[in-house]
Amino acid sequence: MATKGAASPPRPVITATGVSKRYVTHGRKATALKERFVQSAKGQGGIATEFWALKDVDVVVGEGETVGLIGPNGAGKSTLLKILAGILRPTSGVVHVEGRIASLLELGAGFNAELTGRENVYLNAALLGLSKKEVDHLFASILEFSEQGPRIDDPVKHYSSGEYVKLAFAIAVHVDPDILLVDEVLAVGDEAFARKCLAKISEFQHAGKTILFVTHALDLVEQLCTRGIVVDHGVVQYDGDPAFAVGTLRKILGTDRPADAPNEPEAIGGMVVVDAVASTRRGGAATDRVRPGRTLHVRVQVDVQPGEGLIEGELQVVVMGAGDIPVLVLRTVEGGHVPAVPGRYTVDLQLPEMPPLVGAFILGVSVLDPESGRPISARRFDQAFWVLDGPRGALLHLPTTATVRS
Repeated sequence: MATKGAASPPRPVITATGVSKRYVTHGRKATALKERFVQSAKGQGGIATEFWALKDVDVVVGEGETVGLIGPNGAGKSTLLKILAGILRPTSGVVHVEGRIASLLELGAGFNAELTGRENVYLNAALLGLSKKEVDHLFASILEFSEQGPRIDDPVKHYSSGEYVKLAFAIAVHVDPDILLVDEVLAVGDEAFARKCLAKISEFQHAGKTILFVTHALDLVEQLCTRGIVVDHGVVQYDGDPAFAVGTLRKILGTDRPADAPNEPEAIGGMVVVDAVASTRRGGAATDRVRPGRTLHVRVQVDVQPGEGLIEGELQVVVMGAGDIPVLVLRTVEGGHVPAVPGRYTVDLQLPEMPPLVGAFILGVSVLDPESGRPISARRFDQAFWVLDGPRGALLHLPTTATVRS
């Protein structure tokens, strides 16, 4: 599977540039024929209100990536997926797709309620580009996967929502798509069928297929995805490591910490952490990648505000991995503490050699009382940078020797 940030990025198969989608709603509609004529004569058709479901979205999905689209209800996730599938046209922007797409975007989309399950298999497969001969060859496998043998010759209008999903998913995964788009419909099926679908998705991943799915099951994003995209109010808020994507959404939803958890330390002692930047050189711009063995520079800005009881502060920077796991700690030594004098101070910390880590990392910065160790001020910075040194699967990759004996 492709990994974001690898040395050779995967070939783009979906490119969305500047995509926006606008809907127009009317606050009041005519309810009688006479009222319509009166409104028409006066040039009044109700109060039109614009609603932007998506705003200037840029997304590039590489071949073989598994991308989870997550966000609050009404964030624009499903609209984006429909635009990528070609079902909706964007108000502005361009979408380019390479390869055959199979989409499961709405329950029973493309089904004719009056036709039987068998007839809908042939109809849906034809819409996805398969010939009748190809469907004849695949039909038995589709029927077995869908578990709809006893109902296959019944009109689908009599199917339950779960039966709809099973048949629709079975068709979609049997057309051998290059790209599979799925929108939350798996939540309708039973647990056993959901496991079967996840196993099929795993097969697609190993075959190098590209998968995008919308879900509210955040554990699936961390379990299955190579990348997570967070959408809120029509705007992409985060695009990167799936665990950080889940953390970003939980912050948006306010579920990232227990309800009774205390807030982060306030700026007591007059010190406020203003900024923190990870860079590859002292004083350099923020970087999105640090190679193992290279020097990591962290630049922190702290404001010391006028007031009573000022004390000097020891600076601590925690480099955190996915799930906010602390991986590295950088601290100022005595003589390099933030002074107890009002003003803005820049503190440069240096890690001479980045260890052979793998993944995305963020910075948590604290100012501590050097005597007691208690926090004076703290702030988290969610701009991630990548360290890559080999395949994913662990945070740290160390040289290993092995001996094989028979």
